[in-house]
Amino acid sequence: MARKRRGNGEGSIYQRADGRWCATHSVGCAPDGRRRRRTIFGESKEDVQNELASARSKMLAGVFTEPSKIRVSAFLERWLEDAARPTIRATTHASYKGVIDNHIAPRISGVILTKLSPIHVQALYADMERDDKSPRLRQLTHAVLRRALKQALRWGLVSRNACDAVDPPRVPKSEVAALSAEQVGTLFKAAEKHRLYALFVLAIGTGMRMGELFALQWRNVDLKNARLQVRHTLMELKGKLTLTEPKTSKSRRRIDLPDSAVEALKAHRLQLIAAGFGEHPWVFCNSTGGPLRRSHFHRQVFKPLLKKANLPDMRFHDLRHTSASLLLAAGIHPKVVQERLGHSQIGITLDTYSHVLPTMGVEAAKKLDGVLRLSAPKRTKVATAG
Repeated sequence: MARKRRGNGEGSIYQRADGRWCATHSVGCAPDGRRRRRTIFGESKEDVQNELASARSKMLAGVFTEPSKIRVSAFLERWLEDAARPTIRATTHASYKGVIDNHIAPRISGVILTKLSPIHVQALYADMERDDKSPRLRQLTHAVLRRALKQALRWGLVSRNACDAVDPPRVPKSEVAALSAEQVGTLFKAAEKHRLYALFVLAIGTGMRMGELFALQWRNVDLKNARLQVRHTLMELKGKLTLTEPKTSKSRRRIDLPDSAVEALKAHRLQLIAAGFGEHPWVFCNSTGGPLRRSHFHRQVFKPLLKKANLPDMRFHDLRHTSASLLLAAGIHPKVVQERLGHSQIGITLDTYSHVLPTMGVEAAKKLDGVLRLSAPKRTKVATAG
């Protein structure tokens, strides 16, 4: 039998038959409502008292919190750092944190997690809409909150995902911006004297993302066989440049180069050698031989070039859309375009460039008609009575 030795306010501290002291205290409730308890062991009563006081102090400080008392803000902070961070890219983490800090937390941070309802979530989206937040931002907010609550469900902190009972914010589908073949020629003419002329040729000739172009190194370019390998992307976060793996396995790809891109890269290589950067790894570098920065490139190179060419204002990413649109309009199979762009699924390619596909359908019908006419048996005309 255990011989109990309790003092006032000490709770269930007692000495076991083997001489050791122990104490049992509550650390919250399980999802089924039953209380969770933890037992502390020590060689002396004083050791157990000190350990128990420390545990209670941690509970008061929020280190141990009953699920029924966890607020949305505390849960989202723990989810972002403990569950999300190890599985997402640094830029995605920064994006999630911005959404939580600037849009979710100011509106529902004080709500108890177990009491978060679809009404709270719907009110969050409505409040953002009243504040003129963009549909894309509201959609991202929904995606972040839904992913976080999905983890809360796995952890047993909630009984359902409140986001599943709410219609997600809709983003109106907008047609991608792309240059025509004539506008591409105008852009090239305006850029032909610029030291980064080859970058624009490669952007439209391959459809590579900006980060992929900035990360491209000569060891991944095979001019002899007219191809290159996309192996990295260059990210800029809080002023720091980081060379990382592409986002998906499909993004790691080989791209065959058009002759115009090979010629531009050969000329570009000679210019780098003449400037003393022949031993530098970067295909496209700044004026000192280092990697390009997104913000500087947009402000100092791309935007002024668009203005010089008298072209509509657009994102550099729209050159990627231009590449895909030109390929599809030329009758290249969407599967080939998907592989060149590095899309994870062909559905992304088809959905993004659906505005180009109708003309392909007309062309396909014409070609099929030719086949049918050749295959069909000859039919004699039947005279009709006049």
